[in-house]
Amino acid sequence: MRFDWDERKSQLLEETRGYTLAEVAEILTGYYVERMKQDNPEQFIAIGYYQNKLLSVIYELRYDEEGEYIWLVTYWPSTKRERQIYEQYSY
Repeated sequence: MRFDWDERKSQLLEETRGYTLAEVAEILTGYYVERMKQDNPEQFIAIGYYQNKLLSVIYELRYDEEGEYIWLVTYWPSTKRERQIYEQYSY
């Protein structure tokens, strides 16, 4: 699974929210709950834990000459509703 992101945005997120997009990409390699976020562009929200914190990560599936990869858009601490969704669908 390949990941990519805007490095400037990643640095800004680290300054404002504590983690880089590279760090929160780890959520997508473990257990998470996924939902469709919006249609155009097609985006998904993954809700999962990183360092004992429940986070919500927005991402898109993109393609290049090497095939499919995950483009990380942003993340935030999960809201109360997102936490409920995670708890409802987690094992």
